[in-house]
Amino acid sequence: MNKDIIEGLKGGAIVALSAAPFAVLFGAVAVDNGLSVLDAALMSALIYAGASQLVGIELFGQQVAPWLIVLSIFAVNFRHILYSAAIARHIRGFSLAQKAIAFFFLIDPQFAEAARRTEQGKRLTMSWYMAFALVIYFPWLLFSVLGAWFGSMLGDPRVWAIDVLLPIYFMGLVLGFRRKPGFYPTVAASMVGSVVGYYFVGSPWHVSIGAICGVLVAALLPLPAQPASTEPVEEPAS
Repeated sequence: MNKDIIEGLKGGAIVALSAAPFAVLFGAVAVDNGLSVLDAALMSALIYAGASQLVGIELFGQQVAPWLIVLSIFAVNFRHILYSAAIARHIRGFSLAQKAIAFFFLIDPQFAEAARRTEQGKRLTMSWYMAFALVIYFPWLLFSVLGAWFGSMLGDPRVWAIDVLLPIYFMGLVLGFRRKPGFYPTVAASMVGSVVGYYFVGSPWHVSIGAICGVLVAALLPLPAQPASTEPVEEPAS
């Protein structure tokens, strides 16, 4: 088997295991808000974004206008625009169809691992990318269905405090970049912007506000010093 595929399967399997409880939570919350098992499965298959799925479910349960639900999900997923821009130069060799597929699967751990891989000097091949993506995607669907199917047996899913897994998981992703230049001021700006946005604008807009604050601070920070070239300089011919 291709080495890239093996690496992708190994890395993705770890993420799939950590995301399984959150998928179960989504399925249980979906049924609790009036969706069927099939509805929950389709939402996981077509939207495939845990935080956005939960936001959508909560708004469905409150009988909010459809356009506002779509706009709210867009606000939560705004960060994916930044993700796609960041990895675009690393997938220039992909065809248009491959890029479209790759961007559909560009969830948070997919981006984090892709960024880490490029920093290690490894190529983002389609075989690695899809192996990593699919080994997360299909268990996500399976555990979403299981959560929806057995959700009535759990009662109120919030009582089990499974929802705390999401912020813990995201914190782990963020800390993986702690050695990068400008990490702490960028994270601090995102945190302050998000908290202020939450209290003065409300959810889910605070997510995008925090992201924009972090991007602005990162853009204003000086570029890290590049190591001096050790290659000999050629003298011009006389």
